[in-house]
Amino acid sequence: MECKREDNLAECTCTAVGCNNRGICCECVRHHRENGELPGCFFSAAGERSYDRSIENFVRLYNMHH
Repeated sequence: MECKREDNLAECTCTAVGCNNRGICCECVRHHRENGELPGCFFSAAGERSYDRSIENFVRLYNMHH
């Protein structure tokens, strides 16, 4: 499968604009999974800006809004 990096970048909500994995979703997910995290695009805009991409933070934020 061909990477659609340019298409992905057009919709990427991650604020880590200097990240080499930005727009390469499979690499982004792999990197964050290896670190016990979720990619920034899983979070709300406010949650993503906290730069706390831990699974615990995601669950806490999710539970606050649902």
